[in-house]
Amino acid sequence: MSEHDVTLTWTKQTESFAYKDYNRDHQWDFGEGLVVNASSAPQFLGNPECADPERAFAAALSSCHMLFFIAICSKKRLVVENYIDKSTAFLEQDEQGELVISKVILRPDVTFAEGVEVNQEIVEKIHHQSHEKCFLARSVKSEVLVEPV
Repeated sequence: MSEHDVTLTWTKQTESFAYKDYNRDHQWDFGEGLVVNASSAPQFLGNPECADPERAFAAALSSCHMLFFIAICSKKRLVVENYIDKSTAFLEQDEQGELVISKVILRPDVTFAEGVEVNQEIVEKIHHQSHEKCFLARSVKSEVLVEPV
């Protein structure tokens, strides 16, 4: 249906190429001027001022879920004023001892416009529908949980 291109660029910036010495900083170029500075996670000698793949993974799942959530709300004429999600990706060892993102927890906190009548049961139903429609959540083998605030 669609393709989504990203160009990753890394250039050696250190004299030494020893594991603890080489730079992890790189860039994700999404085109049209959108460039994100990225690195490995700080736990893996990365730059804490850059995005890292593990947090980007959680952010992508969070964004996908949110976009479906607000689309469903829009179609139901439930005006959303604010949506904040403090998501967490868990990097853990699998059965083979390899590191994997085993689980991502989304913690969306949604504020509806004044006068919008919506109860917790309806919000949870919309989150469930959003989760089922999110093609990123359906594409990963990690457990993705939604825990609305």
